[in-house]
Amino acid sequence: MGEALTAPAPPSRINWRRLLLGAVALAIVWIALDLLGWDVREWFRELWDTMTEISLGYLIAGLAFQTVQTTFVALAWLPILRYAYPQAVIPFRPVLASYAVGVALNGWLPANIGTFVMMFLFLTFVSGSTFPGVFTGWLVHKIFFTIAGGFVYLYLFLSVPGAWDIELGNISEHPVATLSILGGAAFLLLLLGRIFWRKVKTLWEKAKAGGEILSHPRVYLVRVALPQLVGWSAKLVVVGIFLAAYGIPVTFHTIMSVVGGNSVANVASFTPGSLGVTQAINTASLNDVTDSTTAAAYSLGQQLITTAWNQLFAVVLLVWAFGWTGGKQLVRQSYSDAKVKAAEQADARKARKAGETAPEPPSSEA
Repeated sequence: MGEALTAPAPPSRINWRRLLLGAVALAIVWIALDLLGWDVREWFRELWDTMTEISLGYLIAGLAFQTVQTTFVALAWLPILRYAYPQAVIPFRPVLASYAVGVALNGWLPANIGTFVMMFLFLTFVSGSTFPGVFTGWLVHKIFFTIAGGFVYLYLFLSVPGAWDIELGNISEHPVATLSILGGAAFLLLLLGRIFWRKVKTLWEKAKAGGEILSHPRVYLVRVALPQLVGWSAKLVVVGIFLAAYGIPVTFHTIMSVVGGNSVANVASFTPGSLGVTQAINTASLNDVTDSTTAAAYSLGQQLITTAWNQLFAVVLLVWAFGWTGGKQLVRQSYSDAKVKAAEQADARKARKAGETAPEPPSSEA
């Protein structure tokens, strides 16, 4: 894997000539895609029709809270990186731009490649950073959202009548069988833990910098978890705004149903942005409060509008943080490295399934 690029200094002023050349390049790409069979005009027409289906007030409010979500979730990355690499000077602008690029790319690229692109963008401007360290930082960043996702699943599980009546019948009527299952699961987890402990310990020695902030619990809670809570809450508000825009009753339960369904769609789908799967799951989640046509229109509308906004927001931030030429260079290099890393992980998963021992991927240093 090639050496990471050095991030260029942020531009001091807007270069209108470069913006004009960028617009011309975009027009050329548009024409090329049209010749290759992708009707870009039809996509924009569908986006415009979707946007005009709802009132301007809902649209502005939804995009405003979408921006809040992206900004505050990116803000949580700042202390993680600064505590991991205290010798580096890390401003917020490139961190926000890198995270926004990752979010935007995940909207239309499969396998969450956008997340890897974000990590490699971090490597370009965080002095002394390594891929294992940044990857561990990503795991730290995911802690809050894992807990939040668990809360959503638990709420939905408990809110469904009879959810505790599993295949054995009511678990209170079968205490011995229930305890046997729980005991077997605990033993299996213990066995797996002993098998993989040495490998995990070795990896941790290389990657522990990314988890440094966890040794400062108060800082983690205030500067990481709290901004993430604000971002996650903004996400719930976005869902509520678009539900209201399509005339669907806005309750805590409907919002949790949509959020839980979207999470399942992201896990279960390999299509870009979970396209199709998200609409199907949202339609099923909302079948008690609206008809399938309205539910599908809401799901597609929210996904189209927020995805388009994420692309625009990312481009603006990328130019603001790195400049037009430097931003293109960084994304191109980071995308190439991300594809390699994603392929390595896919090969490792296949090797594990085949009972082989996958070689440890080399670290990438900035």
